Amino acid sequence: MVNSILLGLQIILALIGIYQFTLSLFGIIRKKKTRQFEPTKSFAVLVAAHNEEKVIGALLENLKQMNYPKELYDIFVICDNCTDNTAEIARSHGVYACERRNPDLRGKGYAIEWMLKQLWKHPRSYDAIVMFDADNLASPDFLHEMNNDLCSGARVIQGYLDTKNPHDSWITEAYGVTYWYCMRLWQLSRTNLKMANTLGGTGMCFETKLLKEMGWGATSLVEDLEFTVRCVQRGINPVLNYNAKVYDEKPVTFNASARQRLRWMQGHFTVARRYFFPLLWQSIKERNLAKFDTALYTITVYNVLVTFLFTAVMWVDAAFFDGPNFLNMYQFMPGWVAIAAFAASAGAFILALVLEKVKSWKTYLSLLTFPIYLLSWWPITFYAFFTQNNKTWSHTQHTRVVRLEEVQSKQAS
Repeated sequence: MVNSILLGLQIILALIGIYQFTLSLFGIIRKKKTRQFEPTKSFAVLVAAHNEEKVIGALLENLKQMNYPKELYDIFVICDNCTDNTAEIARSHGVYACERRNPDLRGKGYAIEWMLKQLWKHPRSYDAIVMFDADNLASPDFLHEMNNDLCSGARVIQGYLDTKNPHDSWITEAYGVTYWYCMRLWQLSRTNLKMANTLGGTGMCFETKLLKEMGWGATSLVEDLEFTVRCVQRGINPVLNYNAKVYDEKPVTFNASARQRLRWMQGHFTVARRYFFPLLWQSIKERNLAKFDTALYTITVYNVLVTFLFTAVMWVDAAFFDGPNFLNMYQFMPGWVAIAAFAASAGAFILALVLEKVKSWKTYLSLLTFPIYLLSWWPITFYAFFTQNNKTWSHTQHTRVVRLEEVQSKQAS
């Protein structure tokens, strides 16, 4: 009985893996966008900030220099439970500093929900809302690219998420590899297949009319994924703009990274529990591949958990019980199948770096330690499963000031 269950789980995980790998192949070709529109859309640019006095200035300088008519966008900094000089710095840059005090409802999701209510009372109305994190930098044409997509009919848009500091440590290199892979062989694949893209928490753009219709309502620890699912449920597929780059600062130490990823996994369990079955059933009734794909993505956290538990069982069995006593599906296949599966998984990351024209030898060298980063998701996810009801939002501290010119020059070298 146990062997049958384990074998069945392995087959399900293998089928999901084959499905995801097949979809990734559609990201190899990148279609060039050619249609451009005159700047007509107005934007409220929201910056979520909690004690970000060290980095908020660089982002505001960056945003004020957008290649977009200044009269068509305003910047609002959400100073969420700040105890430092974030609000003062924002005001010194001539932007709106909106101070929120609510120690009970903490986290970006709640801050955004509060800010949108304030925005609906604002004297000026806007065509769209753009959201950034305080540690970000954006490409100069970001708003122009959002304008292009909005004029083309898009209602929810995700910019290209890049890494601001990939070479700071082995852990930031791992983040960089992951993001380049996800943008090219995950997000672009779904763009080419006209499926739903996944929101990434920053560099997002929303049609104002849609936000007023839906409300924000995404207050879990992964508000981006939650809002993605709510959109897809309504038949609104978020789209990716590959040219609108956002550079996000990544944690430099393993401990800081583990805390951030633990929060992500805790929130991911919440979203999976709340939305998987309704969205799956909806996708089957409507025969909608985009909804099925998004439903499948919500349970990625369970895929990681089950893979970890199965691997642990195999290791313990082999080490202490003269195993193998449990069935492994590779026992029924030629030896080359396992080798091919491993080579395809590893090769996908290398392929993504080549396709994204990553030039740094440090990044390719970091592939030697990259498996440690990947394996570290297992215990993090395991711990997240038992602490998934912990809704406490943890803040990732940012202390390094990096400007766009520095990021772009490093990427060019």
